[in-house]
Amino acid sequence: MHDARSAVLRGGGKGDFPTTPGSAVFGARSVDPVERARSLRVLSRMYWKPIYKYVRLRWRKMPGDAEEITQEFFLRSIDKNTFLGYESGRARFRTFVRVCVDRLVVDLGRQSLAKKRGGGARFLQLDFKAAEEELEEHESPLPDPEKLFELEWVKNLLELAVLGLRESCGRAGKDVHFRAFELFHLSDEPDRLSYADVAAKLGISVRDVNNRLTYARREFRAAVLEALRDSTTSEQEMLEEARVVLGVGF
Repeated sequence: MHDARSAVLRGGGKGDFPTTPGSAVFGARSVDPVERARSLRVLSRMYWKPIYKYVRLRWRKMPGDAEEITQEFFLRSIDKNTFLGYESGRARFRTFVRVCVDRLVVDLGRQSLAKKRGGGARFLQLDFKAAEEELEEHESPLPDPEKLFELEWVKNLLELAVLGLRESCGRAGKDVHFRAFELFHLSDEPDRLSYADVAAKLGISVRDVNNRLTYARREFRAAVLEALRDSTTSEQEMLEEARVVLGVGF
């Protein structure tokens, strides 16, 4: 993936940042079971892959054990209201998640998670095979586990934003807008395509490419900020995380 951050950076200024009343972190602590379930789904989508890869590297767990631990983390977030313990003034939420994972691994010790949870029943249907393949494809040497956790969190967030953009463009009948974004920002080709290249591939003018990219970047940026809203509890925390995801100047 070419630098998707650049697409966000062109999307607008600092004044566009929303507040975070709809945060999934708050929702995961709700007494409303529907809201709690929705929020846990959001957080699991955002964090399962960083957790899995972190457990594999930091704790040197075999793939099957790392899968069970990842599942167990989200099961315990329901059983024991894990997220009630988060205090935004003490750490970023993603740091809190990582520390909770460490505590879980230590707590589990030599327990058999498969036996404890009824023969390996799955709470979340997650593509662990794909995550393992991604881990194998990492360039050597691998970053330290904590750094990998952060990198995977950013990568996963951006991937979710791309999916959100694809879906929103599809609903709006703007598939060409997403295709232009995909060709210009997400191409696997070693050299980024020019506007003229994209125009030729799509059969539209260079001006149309510019207009469609402007729209897609704006929507992509909104999707990134929406994901950040879900994983933070205040505007200040969201702004701090935006600097991590989008760069210092954002």
